[in-house]
Amino acid sequence: MKKVAIISGITGQDGAYLAQLLSRNDYVVVGLTRSSHNFSKKNFVYLGISENILIEECDLLDFSSIIKILLKYKPDEFYNLAAQSSVGISFEQPIGTLNYNTQSVLNILESVRLLQLDTKIYQASSSEMFGQVNNLPVNENTPFHPLSPYAISKASGYWIGVNYRESYKVFCVNGILFNHESYLRSPNFFVKKVIRTGLEIRKGIKNELRVGNIDVKRDFGYAPDYVRAMWLSLQQGKADDYLICSGNSVYLRDIINYTLDYLNIPLNRLVEDPTLFRPTDMTDMFGDNQKAKAVLGWEYNRSFFDVLTLLIEEEDKNFK
Repeated sequence: MKKVAIISGITGQDGAYLAQLLSRNDYVVVGLTRSSHNFSKKNFVYLGISENILIEECDLLDFSSIIKILLKYKPDEFYNLAAQSSVGISFEQPIGTLNYNTQSVLNILESVRLLQLDTKIYQASSSEMFGQVNNLPVNENTPFHPLSPYAISKASGYWIGVNYRESYKVFCVNGILFNHESYLRSPNFFVKKVIRTGLEIRKGIKNELRVGNIDVKRDFGYAPDYVRAMWLSLQQGKADDYLICSGNSVYLRDIINYTLDYLNIPLNRLVEDPTLFRPTDMTDMFGDNQKAKAVLGWEYNRSFFDVLTLLIEEEDKNFK
């Protein structure tokens, strides 16, 4: 008998790659959307899985809407990937970010608790929760010091998940994913923006790449590999929390230099704009993935510059 998995936030890169992985493993995949009127199947079509997904309308801020979906499908697994996920936007919309990213988590967990379902829940946490740290690499025991409304909202969602796991015995895993990229990444994210703008400069559509602070380091990985860790975390007999990361950090400036050099674009097309700097920012961040490797059997050994080559080539091949 097939397992049933529900994915909120299914239209994003993680949701699409996760749906692809689950459908290959003979799951019934149900994707949630707040409204079917502006729902896009673009990523599913690209991956060739548009016929493998059932789509349901569900507002995660509406408790009764979640109850209805859970009663209809009684899912084995629920992957909560929905969020206001832009750090930059969170500074502009702190109340909306905090409300959505915490209330949605609470509604899902409370619905599963009240219905007494055995649904295993995956909560998408973020490396942004760590913020200002004193020692690197961070691990599952590193204290949080969030530096943005988005990071605060994700830390709140994390602790809600821990509380439901400890107090109500709800099977809830927090996956603390570091930056992970793919061709399906939204255009407002750094690496996607750099590659797209580089191609636009090469084709004469734009004249410059305008960026904020690029003298900071981040831990980057490849999204299709990271979603496998999400799935593995719900195949365990015990719920726990896992860092999913590459274990290394690279300068944003080096990512830009590599991309522009690969596309034969002179570095004088790069413009550093202080008005794009964040109010607060981390200078360096990378994690320790040993727990995920040891407990989940997850493997990850990619250099991000190898990943970057894949991303540039895929973006170039599909550029319109």
